Amino acid sequence: MPDRDLTELTIRRPDDWHLHLRDGAMLRAVLPETTRHFGRAIVMPNLVPPVVTARDATAYRTRIMGAMPADAQFTPLMTLYLTEDTDPDDVARAHAEGIATAVKLYPAGATTNSASGVRDFDKVRPVLDRMAEIGMPLCVHGEVTDSAVDIFDREAVFIDKVLKPIRKKNPDLRIIMEHVTTEDAVDYVRDTPKNLAATITTHHLIINRNHILAGGIRPHYYCLPVAKREKHRVALVQAAVSGDVRFFLGTDSAPHTDARKLQECGCAGVFSAPNTMSCLAEVFDAAGKLPKLEAFASLNGPAFYRLPPNADTITLRKGDPVTYPDHIATDDGPVTVFDPGFPLHWRVVD
Repeated sequence: MPDRDLTELTIRRPDDWHLHLRDGAMLRAVLPETTRHFGRAIVMPNLVPPVVTARDATAYRTRIMGAMPADAQFTPLMTLYLTEDTDPDDVARAHAEGIATAVKLYPAGATTNSASGVRDFDKVRPVLDRMAEIGMPLCVHGEVTDSAVDIFDREAVFIDKVLKPIRKKNPDLRIIMEHVTTEDAVDYVRDTPKNLAATITTHHLIINRNHILAGGIRPHYYCLPVAKREKHRVALVQAAVSGDVRFFLGTDSAPHTDARKLQECGCAGVFSAPNTMSCLAEVFDAAGKLPKLEAFASLNGPAFYRLPPNADTITLRKGDPVTYPDHIATDDGPVTVFDPGFPLHWRVVD
């Protein structure tokens, strides 16, 4: 059967290799939206205060497990927030004891709750050296924060000014460029034979910068890294549907209440957890590459993280358009769900 004629697809249960769950009331509201379809997720540590130590990660994981729906079969994979004061011994212990799966590098000021991030990369060299030694992955928010650099160029500049020097000094360090948004990043990952991979978000496969700015500002499409030109979106789709093991799903689903999004200086973040699998199936179907969805969503990520794929499966079926709520309610206020801007005909049925 030609790929475009498929109306049902069964794949290993997917994982989300970049997820924001927040805390408190927000955590309790958004967690079920991920556990419904995903088996595991790399959980971001940019809380206030951030999840820096093994003790912090243990406490946060306990709160996540306490908010878990009763029937959920979901494993949160914790990360540590890299600071200039991070203790290499604590990182190594967290990894050895299964407390933390990865460490997250935020350049200071790059995105939401990143003020505690890194300014002087020489100060984190001992941590990176230890991580390379023990095989612990580094998740990277790949943007420079220099105000002199145009926001649409910050990912490309980060590759040249930060990532390449890190990789030159630590060639054995396993790095994930998270939420890549440019053709430059796709090409850089493709040209790197080992120890480098990239996550791609649901929304960056669908929107370009016109969706944010043309005809009026649409704050619910505003995220960091910001969406780029259409040619970059096309490059991301080509990478995602290629089956290349170096590219895999990280939704960067990042809930903010509407009150925080719709203000004079609104927060960056797109909340896509509820409808990601429907959106992805639509993108892969349109590209005629639906059978490649399993590699992108379910196989490539575990392979890079040296974990087995999930044993169970989900089934997606194509039919009449499926609708999702415009928002979900939380005790802190409503959170708007990502709108892809086109009908979704694929739904998870099992």
